[in-house]
Amino acid sequence: MHSNHLLLEEPIRMASILESSKSSFFPAMTKIVGTLGPKSRSVEVISGCLKAGMSVARFDFSWGNPKYHQETLENLKAAVKTTKKLCAVMLDTVGPELQVVNKSGNPISLLADGFVILTSDQEQEASSEVLPINFDGLSKAVKHGDTIFVGQYLFTGSETTSVWLEVSEVKGNDVVCVIKNSATLAGSLFTLHASQIRIELPTLSDKDKEVISTWGVQNKIDFLSLSYTRHAEDVRNAREYLSKLGDLYQTQIFAKIENIEGLIHFDEILQEADGIILSRGNLGIDLPPEKVFLFQKAALYKCNMAGKPAVVTRVVDSMTDNLRPTRAEATDVANAVLDGSDAILLGAETLRGLYPVETISIVGKICAEVILLKTAIICWLNSGCKLQFKK
Repeated sequence: MHSNHLLLEEPIRMASILESSKSSFFPAMTKIVGTLGPKSRSVEVISGCLKAGMSVARFDFSWGNPKYHQETLENLKAAVKTTKKLCAVMLDTVGPELQVVNKSGNPISLLADGFVILTSDQEQEASSEVLPINFDGLSKAVKHGDTIFVGQYLFTGSETTSVWLEVSEVKGNDVVCVIKNSATLAGSLFTLHASQIRIELPTLSDKDKEVISTWGVQNKIDFLSLSYTRHAEDVRNAREYLSKLGDLYQTQIFAKIENIEGLIHFDEILQEADGIILSRGNLGIDLPPEKVFLFQKAALYKCNMAGKPAVVTRVVDSMTDNLRPTRAEATDVANAVLDGSDAILLGAETLRGLYPVETISIVGKICAEVILLKTAIICWLNSGCKLQFKK
């Protein structure tokens, strides 16, 4: 029997894979956004993050007060001065984010197949039977069979602190849910996401406006991350508000796509926004798992064609607690860059993770390897690749 074998001259030598990564003469093409928080707010750690490749510092106002974030920003300024590394500032809004109100802060155990009531009565104490939330319109928005996810803020998926609920019935302002998996809610902040449900709250809340007009103006923020952007009108309203604040007229607005509504109106949002953030954590709740990668590829392609920067989130979640990413995560980072992502945004990994500097360093190295590969392939193709058939 004879068989034809296709021989293709490789643009990258396989042996080069065994060589150590080397620092590139060229500046990083793919930027890294690091979320600063409890584990990454000291001058020493921020300096390490800057040296490792962080070029944008994200300040997330879903938690912490302006005074806390100002202290962190002052440390960033000191680190920039010491390292002589420039770093932009991004303010991330809260938006229509639903949260569980647990005033006591005590752990709450939920058992699979049991029931729990979501109530808008925030005076009630959170327990295994009742979870108060900060929104009084949930009972009007959901129906029997709807899916609700409750998880630690910036959940990584590996915690035992995330629970899936299914709406059983609605009683007045209360929503009775079946608990689909056992979990213990333990942590400082828990968010609630109702899958594919329209939440009647403004994208730019009064709290967001207050923070922007005070903390944002004081620090002349470079970027505004507009959480839960659902329509182009959300971006226009935010831009109109910024235009009234003289010092922020040049602040760029990055629309954060986090749910099915933002996905449906993606094209019109892209036209209005200065850039796009694909918030894959919440998108992964609204979309079937097998559809997430399709949206990523389509969205990044559209951003590239429109000449708008695109940012991908949730890439190395396991590094929140581990020194190395999983093989799948390392490949995910590379594929995001190959798909056309302009930046990688790190959330829990740097906010509360044990290894913020190492995380930024590893993600940066993966991005650099991808850029080298793309450059090598382009040069190889331009030089005329050779195809041979061997009997």
